[in-house]
Amino acid sequence: MCRSIKRLYLPGQPAGDEEVRAAALQFVRKVSGTRAPSRAKTAAFERAVDDVSAVVRRMLDELEQAGR
Repeated sequence: MCRSIKRLYLPGQPAGDEEVRAAALQFVRKVSGTRAPSRAKTAAFERAVDDVSAVVRRMLDELEQAGR
């Protein structure tokens, strides 16, 4: 779906917050069908990026914990 999103889970090599946010941004752009939202939609767009980032970070942390 999003070819530009790189694999973030590599055991023993935790992804940085910037990498997670960049992947979340690419995902939200793909899902919304827009690269840059209008001024009226910016808050919803940014909230979605924040939410996706948080969920991905939690998942990566849990995968890392399970892999130990």
